Amino acid sequence: MSARGTSSRHVVVIGAGVAGLAAAHRLLASGARVTVLEASGRVGGKLLPGEIAGVRVDLGAESMLARRPEAVALAREVGLADRLRPPATATASIWTRGALRPMPKGHVMGVPGTAAALAGVLSDEGLARVERDADLPRTEVGDDVAVGAYVAERLGREVVDRLVEPLLGGVYAGDAYRISLRSAVPQLYQAARTHDSLTEAVREIQARAATAGRSGPVFMGIEGGVGSLPLAVAESVRARGGEIVTGAPVTELRRADGDTWRVVARDRVLDADAVIVAVPAPAAAALLRAEAPAAAAELAAVEYASMALITLAYRRAETALPEGSGFLVPPVDGHTIKASTFASHKWGWIADDDPGLLVLRTSVGRYGETEILRRDDADLVDVSRHDLREATGLDAEPVATRVTRWTDGLPQYPVGHHARVARVRAHVAAVPGLALCGAHLDGVGIPACIASAYAAVDQVHGDLRGVQELTAHPVQSLHGGAGE
Repeated sequence: MSARGTSSRHVVVIGAGVAGLAAAHRLLASGARVTVLEASGRVGGKLLPGEIAGVRVDLGAESMLARRPEAVALAREVGLADRLRPPATATASIWTRGALRPMPKGHVMGVPGTAAALAGVLSDEGLARVERDADLPRTEVGDDVAVGAYVAERLGREVVDRLVEPLLGGVYAGDAYRISLRSAVPQLYQAARTHDSLTEAVREIQARAATAGRSGPVFMGIEGGVGSLPLAVAESVRARGGEIVTGAPVTELRRADGDTWRVVARDRVLDADAVIVAVPAPAAAALLRAEAPAAAAELAAVEYASMALITLAYRRAETALPEGSGFLVPPVDGHTIKASTFASHKWGWIADDDPGLLVLRTSVGRYGETEILRRDDADLVDVSRHDLREATGLDAEPVATRVTRWTDGLPQYPVGHHARVARVRAHVAAVPGLALCGAHLDGVGIPACIASAYAAVDQVHGDLRGVQELTAHPVQSLHGGAGE
């Protein structure tokens, strides 16, 4: 910590996504002077409010996990308490084996506690394979293992391909056979280490949750869209005296004399007592190359998936969608879209904005898929409409469409991700006055990003307990029902 004390320290936050803004908000509460530098022309990162046919919608993430406190608490702190809304419906489906089928209950990220929990989604052969789990010898998960590989060995590939894959794909746009069990589903990893049977481990997780007596919605939205959260945080930061500068890409980050940092952003040169880097891994790697080259090398190896969201508005009188919040799509069935959210069903404010409209959205793009994202907007609308017609019978002409592309939008958590994060943090901890936060570290959901921001603030104040907790226990990111 600087000899000048916390209250007079100047901290520069690089990146004005939800993590960077949350860090700035917490820094100001500690009495620091804060400057936030954002390369793009807006704040919010992957949280993006928008509209279609005059109706307010999210063009990025649309919900936040409410079972973790960080996101909901921050929303309340910045004046959004009266706009917090649970989904109007949490009943989703899965489009598999030629039909929309109710999303099973009684599972942990698609992994069931009993075969019966997946009746209707799996074939009879698939259900019989799940039953064999209790008789199989123990499978060691070691330091880490791929979710798909482990679950397939215990319960069969059909569970992975029909349920685990679409659920994980909705969170990471990734491949279940590459994604880390330890980082992506940490509670299941911990349970698997102490149980011979995977289904028994799931039942224990469910029993603990029941004993804890959790109540209230699992997910929460914000009237007008969760894209309004970073805007409200930014407004609060400015009101408390923080400076946010957009259109200011940082081109140089160097240790200066003594305990200070030199930050260059376009024509501005700032001196700072500490710096929090809250940008995606490739950008963070470029910034840290001079002062933390080992951390930069690790960050440069983080891979990302790209995706696109296609938002469509219809005249309600011309549509007849099924009930529920939408549906997920297993890639094994060969369809193009990976999910669809019936936004007007899911969020009451969308229906209230224009009762005569029905808004829905689809998502396309998974890790390693590049051809689909090279198509133009009209083609993505066409393939979305084709799959929607096949799944639901919807054949009306939309009155408006929007395509939002998130190139390299979702960091991938392959086997060993936790070890990479630990190495990065060890390298960064050796550099005084430096900390990292963001989705490439401890979880891709909004609460995870905020938790990593708070840990980074504590770190630059000399308290490593938050970083150590996140490194040991990443924040699990869940799927919000369909098409998140």
